[in-house]
Amino acid sequence: MSALRVEGRDLPLDKDGYLVELADWSEATAEALAQREGINLSAEHWEILLLVRSFYAEFQLSPANRPLVKFIASKLGPEKGNSLNLNRLFNGTPAKLAAKLAGLPKPTNCL
Repeated sequence: MSALRVEGRDLPLDKDGYLVELADWSEATAEALAQREGINLSAEHWEILLLVRSFYAEFQLSPANRPLVKFIASKLGPEKGNSLNLNRLFNGTPAKLAAKLAGLPKPTNCL
């Protein structure tokens, strides 16, 4: 198991780089995770990450791609809630990467 150093703390990560403890997530943690993925978080990213966290709070699971696209479209409209936009923001793996950066577990149907 590896760890991510954030604000002087070592946060444990699982073998795929996801936080082990949901409570360890913060904006600083998201920034550090994004840096590991080669992403500079923009306002567009944050908008999606916060919605992914609200999806998790409501349904107690990380959304797979289709539910993610539908959920984002229902909250932000089809211009933001579409596969092309989400793939652009999250390097072609929006469900997995958005969940990781939002401090959530890996979506269950993602390899």
